[in-house]
Amino acid sequence: MRKLAALMLILGGALGVSARVPCAGAAAAAACRSASITSLPSTFSSSTSSPTHQQLSQVAEYVAAPAEASAPLSMASISVPDPVPSATEDAENIRKAAVQGWGPDKKALMEILGHRTAAQRAEIAAAYAGRYNESLLDRLHSVLSGDFRSAMMLWTADPAARDAKLAHKAMKKKGERYVWVLIEVACASTPDHLVAVRKAYRESYPASLEEDVAACPLYKDPRVKQFLVRLVSSYRYSGDLVDDELARAEAAELHDAVVARKQLLHGQVVRIVSSRSKQQLQATFERYRQDRGKAFDEVLEERRSDQLAAMLKTAVWCLTSPEKHFAEVIRRSIVGLGTDEESLTRVIVSRAEIDMKKVKEEYKVRYRTTVTSDVNGDTSGYYNSILLTLVGRE
Repeated sequence: MRKLAALMLILGGALGVSARVPCAGAAAAAACRSASITSLPSTFSSSTSSPTHQQLSQVAEYVAAPAEASAPLSMASISVPDPVPSATEDAENIRKAAVQGWGPDKKALMEILGHRTAAQRAEIAAAYAGRYNESLLDRLHSVLSGDFRSAMMLWTADPAARDAKLAHKAMKKKGERYVWVLIEVACASTPDHLVAVRKAYRESYPASLEEDVAACPLYKDPRVKQFLVRLVSSYRYSGDLVDDELARAEAAELHDAVVARKQLLHGQVVRIVSSRSKQQLQATFERYRQDRGKAFDEVLEERRSDQLAAMLKTAVWCLTSPEKHFAEVIRRSIVGLGTDEESLTRVIVSRAEIDMKKVKEEYKVRYRTTVTSDVNGDTSGYYNSILLTLVGRE
């Protein structure tokens, strides 16, 4: 993909046209972003005429050359060994740790699964099931217990299936923090991941995610129900194109609805927040700040006691700066009487492979302490160990 992007950029520059590179998905988008003319043959750096035979030969040589690793700096916090053992070897070692001896070797299980990516964990689960004729998740459930079991099972599960299960459970419980789960699933992930979640949900339960949200008796306010249904059923454009005129117009619409009319979930607000791309929303909120002298999320924060304002702010943060939301959830789960292990586990497990480094940075700036320090102060045993394994070094 990187080579394709580079080729299109070369030819576009050489022919004097703007090359639109088709980037579908996070991996492809990263490849496109990494394809820079500055890293290509120097003959193309300032060419505006038709490509010569020599230039085209250089293109062919460049595309045929082995691609070097040039991925953007990852915000994931987990560490993976190099080289990684085969899935079969990991499955065999997990089996030994889970069923041999007087009890499960929790440290060994954590050292294997806690240092593998989602794709690697899926391969291990498949190898385990094929070799031992049982589900890896079923085995973990039978030999582990407590918060450590919850964390290990959430981490080992397929991410889409995990989020589908979290969404289903969230609709069974009252409270703001359970509404957060639906908003996180809908807004803090990629459009393709949300589609995968909806597919996993439909495969696991008798109705679709959208149908269950619409029918949930806990969401009595029709505005809340409509907002949540629109969020979970969205499929946003994931590219970088931004319409500045649209941003200006919709920033004005947001101000008119939220501030002038005091209708936090006005139809236009719901339409904008539930359908626009994350890049477009970033531009809209920036325009709002420029025009009004105050950030849109600050306007919502001033109405924090209003449930609708809190819900809308959560969506805005998850869409444009998820690290703010997840840092706040971690803090709330720890500070106060008792620990909200469910929320703490959910955030650390779900963000470890996405943006936990950014969450940690936000947490440190806002609360003048570290996630590691607070997790250490509020948890213990192997539960503490798996959380810190996923949080990574600080």
